[in-house]
Amino acid sequence: MGVKLGDIVVGREVDLKDLGGRRLALDAYNALYQFLAKVRQPDGTPLMTSRGEITSVHSGIFYRTANLLSLGITPVYVFDGEPPEFKRRELEERAARREEAREKWAEAAERGDVEEMRKYAQAALELTDEMVEDAKRILELMGVPWVQAPSEGEAQAAHMAARGDVWAAASQDYDSLLFGSPRLVRNVTITGKRKLPGRDVYVEVRPEIISLRETLESLGITREQLVLLGILVGTDYNPGGVRGVGPKRALEIVRRHRTVEEVERAIKWEFDVPLREIYEFFLSPPVTDEYDVTLKRPDAEGLLRFMVDEHEFSEKRVRKVIEEITEAYKMHASGGLEAWF
Repeated sequence: MGVKLGDIVVGREVDLKDLGGRRLALDAYNALYQFLAKVRQPDGTPLMTSRGEITSVHSGIFYRTANLLSLGITPVYVFDGEPPEFKRRELEERAARREEAREKWAEAAERGDVEEMRKYAQAALELTDEMVEDAKRILELMGVPWVQAPSEGEAQAAHMAARGDVWAAASQDYDSLLFGSPRLVRNVTITGKRKLPGRDVYVEVRPEIISLRETLESLGITREQLVLLGILVGTDYNPGGVRGVGPKRALEIVRRHRTVEEVERAIKWEFDVPLREIYEFFLSPPVTDEYDVTLKRPDAEGLLRFMVDEHEFSEKRVRKVIEEITEAYKMHASGGLEAWF
């Protein structure tokens, strides 16, 4: 879900091709859930093999990553590790919402109500360990780097961006800013036409770049105050935030009460986890420096076996993509991309 800062954070829209030559740390789980939700049949049924194995994630990670590479973008997928203990309640609530959606999807399927099936299908499916491991395998075969975070993937992506090993963190959520990423790029994996929920209306989605420095300057606050603002609005660790406090009210509070101690005294905190514990987690999350962001030569034969033989993808399409990512690797290896980075 992430922290909701969209009402007060202003980004700059760009074309996807404008990110060519950049290395981006992608929030892997964020992207995989997008693929799982969006890559599906008209009735909401996900892509599957003849054996019933769901391959929506396989399709999204393969074709979308190839598209990024062809534009000169080097994605580095960052996978979540062990969540902090105080996130457990939110994870349990998400699981309960998925179960409810599965029941409603099944009821709609019995009635043959395609529109209702489509409505609940996105929320009903869960990203499994097998899907995650298959995604990592596809990335390895494509030569695309991935990083295993010790805890939150967005914290690790922000750390890599702060070190200068990637240009920006990429996610739909704003948490990377709270974790200290100098830049956040949204809409990297969902650009193009997108249908508005519950309406037969499509809008154009373009990447959006948000600068942490410019955000702090425009709001007149420090990063520490931004963290406090995010907590007041609500994070994955205190869903819903402080009762009656939206983004604009939260901004007023942190401008008036500049420290965590002052904020604690100024509000009524109704969560089990102490505010200060969440605050300190955003400022000093568990991260690792053990990673490699180098793009490597794709394994053509390995990709053909995995995508075509094992998961029933079109050999013609897979071969075409392999040619594209091989050319992207050659450009990178020759210094064509590094010259822009």
